[in-house]
Amino acid sequence: MENNTSVLIIELKKLLNGGSAHVGLKAAVADLPFKLLGEKPAGLPYSIWQLVDHIRIAQWDMLEFSRDATHQSPKWPDEYWPKALAPQDEQTWVAALAQIESDKEAFIQLLESADLYAEIEHGDGQSVLREALQIADHNAYHIAEIVVIRRLLGAWKS
Repeated sequence: MENNTSVLIIELKKLLNGGSAHVGLKAAVADLPFKLLGEKPAGLPYSIWQLVDHIRIAQWDMLEFSRDATHQSPKWPDEYWPKALAPQDEQTWVAALAQIESDKEAFIQLLESADLYAEIEHGDGQSVLREALQIADHNAYHIAEIVVIRRLLGAWKS
């Protein structure tokens, strides 16, 4: 079982980092002009900034839930989505991307030290494995939306 768990952790890390079956966040936002972060193409509900900040908030929440019994999740859905279409400045943008990366790394450290299969004591049936899969699935979904918006804005490399 130990070897199977090691293999699973390796695969989960690949999944969380993205780039195997789809682009990861770093590639999805690479060389993206700051002025496009708040653009919302017709018919779409979110800007790239709103998607990135939503990824940041949701991933942070899942990380903290997984490791802190006293963590209080934001109110759904209001506190999971930024109201502003664009970040207030480039520093806010860079900080959001940095937090996503550092929280992902913190979750990977948790994967390497926790019992993946054990129920999280303060949860209602969740495990670290379930949270890892949810983070990966959630992020991949919204990263794909970022790529679509970039395509619609003419700012995606083919």
